[in-house]
Amino acid sequence: MTTLAMLLCGCTVEVTGRPLRDPTPVPLALSDDGFGIVAGFEDAPARIEIFTEPQCPHCARLQSEFGDELGYYIGLGALQVTYRPLTFLDRYNPAGHSARVSNALFQAAEGDGTGTEFQKFVQLLWANQEPDGPGPSNAEMAELAREAGLPRDVAERIGDGDSAVDIDEMDAYNSDYLIEVTSRSPATPTVYDSVDDTILDVPDDDWLRRLLRSWRRY
Repeated sequence: MTTLAMLLCGCTVEVTGRPLRDPTPVPLALSDDGFGIVAGFEDAPARIEIFTEPQCPHCARLQSEFGDELGYYIGLGALQVTYRPLTFLDRYNPAGHSARVSNALFQAAEGDGTGTEFQKFVQLLWANQEPDGPGPSNAEMAELAREAGLPRDVAERIGDGDSAVDIDEMDAYNSDYLIEVTSRSPATPTVYDSVDDTILDVPDDDWLRRLLRSWRRY
């Protein structure tokens, strides 16, 4: 049983013991079609889909600039994010960088991980990308999964490199879906607001706050 002891002295407070885990962990699951990873609560007022390529430097910049905010709003229950990986840059990279990272994302969705842990894993993967190169190894991705807080068994599966999704089917489905919502050739990152059926202007530094502007408590 966890116990907390609080010692008050003047204006200082010391808290000892282990904090209890959030009784309602942020959900993490596959999308109904099986080709997206959903982080966040179903009743989140804002819901977006992020089409992303593991070798895309613009996708890495999106995570660098907005990843922490995405995780914050996911954790609050204000935002649900569905990640839809694409692998078109592997056409120029025989190392299969994008395919391996995409597979690791689907491995991360298996087990008891949370949506906020997954968001952190995404940030770490894109921060360690190597465009046109082999990218992080399975062992390195497993270490990033542990750093993100994902469960040990999930990290072990990532390290083993077992297949978690048919990459070709995933890429074909997500590419077709992207064309359907944008009416143009696939480009990443694309952020789709599935509530208002619009494409968000992510080069605008205030795009995420604009998305949540009507939810003042966030």
